[in-house]
Amino acid sequence: MATPSATSTAIEHILGLARKERAAATRAIGAMTLDQQVALVCDTPLSRRAETLELLPAPETVIPLIPEAELCFSVKAIGIEDAAWVLDHATPEQVVACVDLDGWRGTTADRAAIDRWLDALAMTEPENFLRSIRALDPELVVLFLKHRIQCFQKPDDDEAWQPPEGSQTVEGQFYFVAAREGDDLEPVSKMLHALFVADYWVYFRMMQGIIHELDIVNEEWALRWRTGRLEDLGFPPWDRAMDIYHFIRRDDRTAISDEATSLDVGEWHLPVWMPSLPASADHQHLLFRTLAQLDESERRSALYAFISLANKVAVADRMELSDAESTPIAIDKAADFASVGLEFISTELGLDAKEVLRRVTLQRLFTVGANLEPGRAYPRDVENS
Repeated sequence: MATPSATSTAIEHILGLARKERAAATRAIGAMTLDQQVALVCDTPLSRRAETLELLPAPETVIPLIPEAELCFSVKAIGIEDAAWVLDHATPEQVVACVDLDGWRGTTADRAAIDRWLDALAMTEPENFLRSIRALDPELVVLFLKHRIQCFQKPDDDEAWQPPEGSQTVEGQFYFVAAREGDDLEPVSKMLHALFVADYWVYFRMMQGIIHELDIVNEEWALRWRTGRLEDLGFPPWDRAMDIYHFIRRDDRTAISDEATSLDVGEWHLPVWMPSLPASADHQHLLFRTLAQLDESERRSALYAFISLANKVAVADRMELSDAESTPIAIDKAADFASVGLEFISTELGLDAKEVLRRVTLQRLFTVGANLEPGRAYPRDVENS
């Protein structure tokens, strides 16, 4: 995880300097460490993040270090269709995560969103574009292609066969036309040419897939791969995330461990930028006020446990994972109901909140809080079930 966040003052200084002398702002950023440059980018408000990215003296070293969800937020803030210059420096893992986060609505592939990402990738440098296409699930690429083109294979035993009028071909065997009249096929044509030159068998699989494979099968397999990757980023499947709202009997709500093990949480790769929790003695949420009393190692473990909880809240409440506004909403809700549960158990057992936090997991605290205030906590589809 990167160094502590850049301050608002530092961001304003850099952006203010850029308005007067752009080169000076770039030199100032260049004087920072790589971790500080990543922090500067991620701490810059999304509305101004493009300005900061444009000032980077070596974007190819900074952009690959931006957490996956943060890169997705940044590209969407810039405008996917205008962000090829950012995607040029993204890693294959970042590209796949962006499509995983923004290319689906629930468990259904969003064809229009996938089109926007693939079209933007097609505007990157050829080697970067090819690298991204190879990283994406072939089933998803076939879904994209079938949404854009109809494909026809020249038969071997019909010399009189003629390709459809206005069709294009890369190699004289497969011909394609736009699936919808007036659609721009330049991104698709670029993709197919790049695949044919670099990897014929992948190209052949894609063209055969367009002709023969069923969308429903490809979407099911693409969803399986996506589900596994999102779980690696801390976003479990919806049915598992909903466990945070399970019912706890009244007599069991104050259950507490005999040992202080709730903060024995290992580090894992965070997809969002959050170098530390907003722990302070005067914070509105009891959880964060209590975290301020813990030592540094405990707070660090709590960070990973808390982000895991917030991710489950986002998934359970069916928030759009590619929407930057979802993160603060999920974080606030996680802190809110974990604080309710923390206060309840602390009061009922007459224990210091810090001791409770060490002996009850954050997810358990949230679930207790949600049980105490179900009308305010539960998503509508849970309330009405």
